[in-house]
Amino acid sequence: MSSKIVSLKTPKNPNEPRRIFAGQKNEPSQTAFDRRELSIILSVYGQMVSQGEWKDYAMDFLKDKAVFSVFRRATEHPLYRIEKTPALRDKQGQFSVIAPGGLILKRGHDLRTVLRVFDKQRFKSV
Repeated sequence: MSSKIVSLKTPKNPNEPRRIFAGQKNEPSQTAFDRRELSIILSVYGQMVSQGEWKDYAMDFLKDKAVFSVFRRATEHPLYRIEKTPALRDKQGQFSVIAPGGLILKRGHDLRTVLRVFDKQRFKSV
């Protein structure tokens, strides 16, 4: 078994730009929701929990997208996935709401607008 030693020292000059070597890309290792986006998502989540529709959630931060999954019960497949895909920012919009079968319910550039799909009562079971 080999181990790798990682230095935890801070750079002498924190204002010095980070050096990129040949073959390295200046890409983040994962995509995440920022504080404002997460606040908006958790606000909608809280409303749906208070209505008894949703019970649990999970967050996945992958290299190319961030996913917020909501569940009716913890042991089921997600009811909906709220995804942020920065690669689609200049095209269709980086935010989307996806149903269990993979159907994209709404996609757009503004997260609040995309999450309005949950305001409609058409998802309420009869």
